[in-house]
Amino acid sequence: MVTEITQGIKVSVETEYQPDYSSPIQHHYVFTYRIAIENQSEHTIQLRSRHWKIHDSNGQTREVEGDGVVGQQPVLEPGQSHKYVSGCNLKTGIGKMLGRYAMERQLDGKQFDVAIPEFNMIVPFRMN
Repeated sequence: MVTEITQGIKVSVETEYQPDYSSPIQHHYVFTYRIAIENQSEHTIQLRSRHWKIHDSNGQTREVEGDGVVGQQPVLEPGQSHKYVSGCNLKTGIGKMLGRYAMERQLDGKQFDVAIPEFNMIVPFRMN
């Protein structure tokens, strides 16, 4: 698990290779990632959008942007957390992702970015 804290917002990520949905012979590798966002600040915040950079080990980079996460724009009171699971397809058995969430402080509407820590996606048979 990797974790990063930005302005009191803790983001933790765990990944898992999905062999049942992958086809290495066709250069198709599927990973899921579980994210926990914990509001350790003293302000109520809302997650507005996300921006991802997805890197394959063949040098290709994709960027993905959109509102919220998995169709939600959660509001987090101090001490609350939000967890979700999503997925990523790669053309190689090794890759990485990183990004940021755009957050909004509910008290005054101030917007700020929260880092999503860089995490690796590696098929288990490549780790030896």
